[in-house]
Amino acid sequence: MAAVSNTYLTTAAKGLREDLSNVIYRISPTDTPYMSNAGRDKFNATLTEWQTDELDAVDTNNAVPEGDDITAFDAVTPTVRLQNRAQISRKTIIIAGSLESVDKAGRRSEMAYQTAKRAKELKNDMEAIALSNQGASTTGTRKTGSHLAFIKTNVDMSTGATAGVSPVYTSLPSDTRTDGTQRAFTEDILKNVMQLSWSSGATPSVLMVGPINKQKTSGFAGIAQQRYNAQGAKPSTIIGAADIYVSDFGNLSVVPNRFQRERDAHFLDPEQMKIAYLRPFRTIPLAKTGDAEKRMLLVEWGVKVTNEKAHGLAADLTTS
Repeated sequence: MAAVSNTYLTTAAKGLREDLSNVIYRISPTDTPYMSNAGRDKFNATLTEWQTDELDAVDTNNAVPEGDDITAFDAVTPTVRLQNRAQISRKTIIIAGSLESVDKAGRRSEMAYQTAKRAKELKNDMEAIALSNQGASTTGTRKTGSHLAFIKTNVDMSTGATAGVSPVYTSLPSDTRTDGTQRAFTEDILKNVMQLSWSSGATPSVLMVGPINKQKTSGFAGIAQQRYNAQGAKPSTIIGAADIYVSDFGNLSVVPNRFQRERDAHFLDPEQMKIAYLRPFRTIPLAKTGDAEKRMLLVEWGVKVTNEKAHGLAADLTTS
């Protein structure tokens, strides 16, 4: 039924107050599982260095006669010296003085709100860089070698028409992976990487994958639990996600990561990876040159894979 003639409606009225919620809703992801699992370390220069070592291969002929004299000594293998660069990452903000002063919905200070938002964005950038296919850069803009740039030993990769190639380096991981023909992530691939890792002396405990391959992992036979018993006479509940994979060489926590390359599945030992800082996160006020406030969020940091043999990689996986 229509309104009575001359009924004063909201569509004609003036001066109605705006109904704007005092909450700002954001669903952008902020979880960074690689950085959360990695330890923290410190750079004392833009180039950091560390050493690795390993035991000699087993000698099954290690037997000597009684009274034998030593005429030759075992060779000493020197340690391996590894390096990585620190890179500078930043976000900037400029807020007009009037905007900072007016009454706003959802936040009291625009500068404080934007600073908190940019800090989350900066951390997301670091997570994506740490797992990208980025080699360390020594000229021009400094770049840190990513986790992927270190991994070359415990790798299961494509051997098809276009085979994958692991990075080649001696001390500084300045090379990148060459991606190969993609193939589906299978349980056999997972088992092979775990066997390679164990044979190298490694014990990875985290399997970090993208969302597509997280779902594929949930279908593997080695998941720890597919059902649990509900109370009473109700039927048991089927678990659709694999959080723990039980392998012959240890258990893997299966962790999805939104920021890594979908084509990579990382087998990680958190004790053998670090995020190192030359300059930790800081907010720097910049010189005022007009009617605006300026800020710079800055961090100087790098990836430190203390021993790449502690980790594994299933490479060249399909992304759909």
